[in-house]
Amino acid sequence: MKKLLLILIFTAVTFAKVNVIVSIVPQKLFVNKIGGDKVDVTVMVENGASPHTYTPKPSQMKKLSKAKLYFAIGVEFEEVWLSKFMNQNKDMLIFNTSINIKKTTPDGKEQPMCKSLHHHHEDELDPHVWVDPINVKVIAQNIYEALVKVDKENENYYKENLEKFLKEIDELDQNIKNILKDTPKGTTFMVFHPAWGYFAKRYGLKQLAVEVEGKSPKMKALVKIIEKAKKEQVQAIFTQPEFSDKASKIISKQLNISVIKASTLAENWAENLQNLAKAIAHKEP
Repeated sequence: MKKLLLILIFTAVTFAKVNVIVSIVPQKLFVNKIGGDKVDVTVMVENGASPHTYTPKPSQMKKLSKAKLYFAIGVEFEEVWLSKFMNQNKDMLIFNTSINIKKTTPDGKEQPMCKSLHHHHEDELDPHVWVDPINVKVIAQNIYEALVKVDKENENYYKENLEKFLKEIDELDQNIKNILKDTPKGTTFMVFHPAWGYFAKRYGLKQLAVEVEGKSPKMKALVKIIEKAKKEQVQAIFTQPEFSDKASKIISKQLNISVIKASTLAENWAENLQNLAKAIAHKEP
């Protein structure tokens, strides 16, 4: 009986997964790519919700109390909630997966690399770093290092998965370049919320935002945006399900162009970026 009990205890310990919490859906993919069957991942900001204003559910806070790792990424709701998460689970380690990524403002101006969980310019910066595949290589490395820190025993497993994922990212980057190879540098695409800046910068494009200071534009500003869109020969507007597309529909009607739903929080991260590139290049998804 004692022997059986010891075997059961040993089995439970041996096959116990690392409980991980992430802020947004794409992070779950990144963690699973590296952690594989050694991790159990819970997402805070659920599908259809905005990471700018999200409030965790009681069930999520319960899961948080059992987590070993929290992977932050710099989205707005973390500013309010990370300290509360720390108080909820003092044994949980919090890692900023955007460390060592050069962040920019939504209009593409660079700021110093993020070296800590909080940054005094953070309010001015675009947090959507994961829409650039090359940034995700940095994020993947950060995830790997954090997993090894809490689960050294499976270091080789995580390392193999990391190397495989980095190759997949390189292939994705090349696929996007191939899709956009006939698209002139500096081509402008229109967005409601300026969340695609890192993608635009990586591939030599420009995003034109409809949103003004986080809100739908008033009519005077909307007229100026329409004039600019005509000048830039914009062919499509990308909107996110998390935001209103009322202004975008007005613009699309005025310019006779399509409104395309494209979320930075999509589960199918790689496919989503390729579909965005295809829409900009006027190719069938």
